[in-house]
Amino acid sequence: MKSVDPHSKVLHLPAGYFGMVLGIIGMGFAWRYASTIWPVPKMIGDGLVMLAITVWALLTLAFLLRVVRFPHSVLAEMRHPIASSFVSLFPATTMLVAIGVTPWCRSLAVGLFSAGVATQLCYAAWQSAGLWRGQHPNEATTPGLYLPTVANNFISAMACGALGYTDAGLVFLGAGVLSWLSLEPVILQRLRSAGELPAPLRTSLGIQLAPALVACSAWFAVNGGQVDVFAKMLFGYGLLQLLFMLRLMPWFLKQPFNASYWSFSFGISALATTGLHLGHARPDGFFHTLALPLFIFTNAIIALLIIRTVHLLLCGKLLTRVERHTLLSNKDSQ
Repeated sequence: MKSVDPHSKVLHLPAGYFGMVLGIIGMGFAWRYASTIWPVPKMIGDGLVMLAITVWALLTLAFLLRVVRFPHSVLAEMRHPIASSFVSLFPATTMLVAIGVTPWCRSLAVGLFSAGVATQLCYAAWQSAGLWRGQHPNEATTPGLYLPTVANNFISAMACGALGYTDAGLVFLGAGVLSWLSLEPVILQRLRSAGELPAPLRTSLGIQLAPALVACSAWFAVNGGQVDVFAKMLFGYGLLQLLFMLRLMPWFLKQPFNASYWSFSFGISALATTGLHLGHARPDGFFHTLALPLFIFTNAIIALLIIRTVHLLLCGKLLTRVERHTLLSNKDSQ
């Protein structure tokens, strides 16, 4: 009988797993805001933020260890036409953690923000500008392309707002909005006319929910939380995307639950926060009526994602091990 080397397999944690941090910390921000307008304990929001920071710290440690021990696997992920976009979740979540710790330790928040924003700008310049050379395959044009230049710039704007860097935040917001507007027609054209997405990639459409709602959160962060026409318009487009996601849910659910379902989470959590902002601006009216039902809905979705993910973890299907030589090879990513 052939003996099995216990050290021949290593833990495989792709950068896409950072998507779990987006939804958890986003929901934490929503609960923090809720505690300022409703009689709910602030500790719920802080607890979710701390949970997200814990997940981020563990994933960051695993990612950095992979950079040191298996640099070729990280390079392969960075060069992959689809997976490369998800690598940008590392600086994105770093900046969200900076926002999360701002009330507790500003100096730590500034340090994390500085590292995150520098990394996201360098990676966007390398990855997104690299696509301009005309070699990006059409089938790899998915909503994941929003992450490096749209999501990261909106999150940079949110972090600038939290730290008081308003002018810089407006610069990042502008970069994010125009990047979003330039990418969306191309992505939607591919989704409509270039053939059905393979089943494993379908849940990446959950990212489509995020740009308008995260842009709305970023706008609130840099304008002092003022509800205006622009914020309402962004929220309206976000609600339309939510309707589209609900329409496509049976199609999504043909894919068994896995960590990729967290792609819906950042848009969902941003829906809660922006809905509360808009609803609190007036004690009656359309947005006030929507705020509580949307908050309950988003909490239910994030709770379901957490429960299903814990179930995957307990069943040994979340943290998988692959052969060492698989991580050392970039054959599948070329």
